[in-house]
Amino acid sequence: MDFYLTALLQGLCFSALALGIYISMKIFNIPDITTDGSYTLGGVVTAILLTHHQPGYIILPAVILAGGLAGALTGLIHTKLKINALLAGILVMTALYSVNLSLMGRSNLPLINVSSLFSVIIISGDPNHNTFWILAIFVVIITGIIGYVLKTDFGIAMRATGNSESMIRSLGVNTDRMKIIGLALANALTAVSGYLISQFQGFTDISMGIGIVIVGLGSVIIAETLINWFRITTVWLSLILVLAGAVIFQLVLAVTLDIGVDANLLKLVTAAFVLVIVSLPRIMVRAR
Repeated sequence: MDFYLTALLQGLCFSALALGIYISMKIFNIPDITTDGSYTLGGVVTAILLTHHQPGYIILPAVILAGGLAGALTGLIHTKLKINALLAGILVMTALYSVNLSLMGRSNLPLINVSSLFSVIIISGDPNHNTFWILAIFVVIITGIIGYVLKTDFGIAMRATGNSESMIRSLGVNTDRMKIIGLALANALTAVSGYLISQFQGFTDISMGIGIVIVGLGSVIIAETLINWFRITTVWLSLILVLAGAVIFQLVLAVTLDIGVDANLLKLVTAAFVLVIVSLPRIMVRAR
């Protein structure tokens, strides 16, 4: 049971990442690879400030700012220099590897015997239950903020930019600015996931972000499949399904390990699972 509880907790930690991928991929139709770097950046900033005994009200805003700057840089390269969004993300991700390594000064930074979010806030006497409730409250707050933003006029303009850029530009909306802000928001959320997972696992590693984009993408694809099946059109339900997708994705990996699959093959299983989820709707259409 603890094995699956850990998977549930990891799913909650990755919820912000899934929301970030949802904004970049589904709202703006931008395959943002900056995710790998900004996720690690969030963990690096968290680890450095925690080891310097900085309070939580400084650490979280610093993480959000760092992730937002990384995303904004990708947006600027894409919109102002007219470089393909995928290439822009790869360039920033590559640069962030050196930035993260320089900030840490080494490849791994342990957080043993360091006060964290899960040790400072006590809701339950059981450590796992305490972590669950903290993450649940955290995720609810983040989802509420994102849902509110997407329902405002500004959020509607963001969504319209992804749906029909030429139309919304004809209405006087600066689509370049929308993309920059959208990518900044997406990567700020991604950095928050790095902030949570670093404290949850007790260390930050320079390679922790490698391939992490597929975790967020898999979560969003699961959510998209459910959205299409149930024909959901509301923003709130879509966001809730994205959160559910993040948890389901981690639970599937937990089942994979529980049935005895070699941990060395976990990345292969992850890629195969995402491939199945992506191809499933097309297979079902052909079957009909």
